[in-house]
Amino acid sequence: MTVGGTLAVFGGASQIGRALAETAPPPGWRLLLLSRAAADITDAGAVAAALAGSAARVVLNAAAFTAVDRAETEREAAFAVNCDGAALVAAAAAARGLPVIHISSDYVFAGTKRQPYVEADAAVPVSVYGASKLAGERAVLDANERAAVLRTAWLFGAHNANFARSILRLASQRDEIGVVDDQIGCPTAAGDLAAAVWALAPRLATAEDADLFGVFHCCGDDVVSRHQFAAAVLAEAAALGVDVARLKAIPTSAYPLPAARPAYSALSCARLRTVHGIGPLPWRRSLAACVARLLGEP
Repeated sequence: MTVGGTLAVFGGASQIGRALAETAPPPGWRLLLLSRAAADITDAGAVAAALAGSAARVVLNAAAFTAVDRAETEREAAFAVNCDGAALVAAAAAARGLPVIHISSDYVFAGTKRQPYVEADAAVPVSVYGASKLAGERAVLDANERAAVLRTAWLFGAHNANFARSILRLASQRDEIGVVDDQIGCPTAAGDLAAAVWALAPRLATAEDADLFGVFHCCGDDVVSRHQFAAAVLAEAAALGVDVARLKAIPTSAYPLPAARPAYSALSCARLRTVHGIGPLPWRRSLAACVARLLGEP
């Protein structure tokens, strides 16, 4: 029998929150998007009150401090949201007997491997942002025994700031763009991640088996460099008749930023496929629609 209910989402204005609003839910399911104004996850009372009036069956925490470079000088703020706030959401869900899905990041890894990371690999962040996300994972798992942590990567979509949007903006302003070719990872369409969350939520709503919870990788299915990702974005723009900038491959050392990035952060999604039947997400199939929407903006 299909189990219906409400998916309550903290971080309702995030990329994943906005993508969930555009993705058809499973039969019998509804979506409750909770913005920061409605429920700041660093406020325990606000979190508890939001869930008390929600009729939620599953809770999703998509709220995050995502300013990777700012986190280097705003460590306290990053940890307040990505660790302490995440723990408050997980604990509030646990107090109501609810499972929680928590969105995490490939930045928990050092980037020293040259094959996709699996969940059992040692997580050694190289930035404050990555450290705050790893601390958040651990706090969530400690606070709620029915927690599923989804590590994703290189999220892009039609909403909010993301790599695809930035490349299209730069391409409209410059004749040539330099993009690093020595950072390797897995682009992930926000809409595809939303579909994966909708597939997972009904399974977790009634699940008690510990093997159905824990850490899972959920990202795009094709490993590329940042340069290759940018080339794919511009190829879609060119297919729509847009004049695009030339791409120049540069090393990370030529584009220094306050926060270090993992050189290699591709993720293996094999565990998620085995346990929940959700495979790697086909980001190239989703990119064309994303670029068309971004170019269609006024």
